[in-house]
Amino acid sequence: MKRTTSRWARIAALFFMACAVGACGLPRSGPGKKEIFSGSVMKEGDAFVVSVNDRVTRATSVTPVLGFSSDFLNAGQVGSDTIRSGDTLALTIWENVDDGLLADQGNSATLLEEVQVDGSGFIFVPYAGRIKASGNTPERLRQIITEKLDAQTPDPQVLVTRAAGDGATVSVMGGITKQGVYPISRPTRTLSAMIALAGGVTVPTEIAQITVSRGSQTSKIWFDDLHTDPRLDIALRGGDRILVEEDKRAFSVLGATGTQNRVRFETQTLSAIEALAQVGGLNSNLADPTGVFVFRNEPEAVARAVLGRSDIIGDQRFVYVLDLTEPNGMFEARDFAIRDDDTLYVTEAPFVSWQKTLSAITGTLNPLANYSTLVN
Repeated sequence: MKRTTSRWARIAALFFMACAVGACGLPRSGPGKKEIFSGSVMKEGDAFVVSVNDRVTRATSVTPVLGFSSDFLNAGQVGSDTIRSGDTLALTIWENVDDGLLADQGNSATLLEEVQVDGSGFIFVPYAGRIKASGNTPERLRQIITEKLDAQTPDPQVLVTRAAGDGATVSVMGGITKQGVYPISRPTRTLSAMIALAGGVTVPTEIAQITVSRGSQTSKIWFDDLHTDPRLDIALRGGDRILVEEDKRAFSVLGATGTQNRVRFETQTLSAIEALAQVGGLNSNLADPTGVFVFRNEPEAVARAVLGRSDIIGDQRFVYVLDLTEPNGMFEARDFAIRDDDTLYVTEAPFVSWQKTLSAITGTLNPLANYSTLVN
């Protein structure tokens, strides 16, 4: 009888020890569903916990809109032969006399090479003086110089040629094959032509962005839109700066997924199901498909639309709930848009918690059982 009582005492001790182990905090990848729901404003938290449906999907489908301002779109193409400050000109002047003003003895032609247009747009021509060159075509400048010289030498003939200079260049930088400074010439007066001259983009075209800076103005577009919308192939201006770079948007993924990391967008738009696929999907040994959560700060306008309330003031914390086991759960996840700085979190299945508890209990019982055997 005494031996039976002792055995039951050992069993009771083991039971209470197992309970203590189960009550301890077991290792896990993050909070459970119950803990997340307790953060709702309806309970003890400060976040709105919202189940995703068609209405919520429409209200939150906010994607970055990129495009050029009207100043860029309405700018006409610069004439390919318009002279600008910084350009270099070559002047050839023929005089219809043996002893001309400019030509050497025995020569009828005078060549003035590399005549630089100064910052004010002027050039200097001997006997013609200081002449305004910028804004004129080579033909018009030829006429002006001829008129100036005609009063001093009979029937002068003038030829003006222009080479692109510092005043007619564009800098191309970033994810481009050949970064550099390129002249605006007849074939490269538009954005797409200039990018082609620089060898094209080196980043994935679907997430490539083009930023054009002109003076104090800056606008950005998607590279793909440049080819689908002809209006975006804007005319360039001297001094424009073109930057090609990869989309910098990213989301964080945590919990029972194929990876836990900060992940860059691989497409212009990204749905929840695509985001899961991008990180290897749900971990089939750990994940609870009823507990897929998206954490986000929503601006006031979106928060009002999601909640159907007009008393919301300022940005709000939201937790969106996706249940992939519902009849439309996969469709909802396919349509729900992930945005920049979102946190995608997948909870562990209840079975995993039980399994961890049992493993902890088993690990506790084994040494005790060995000790009991030694005692016996």
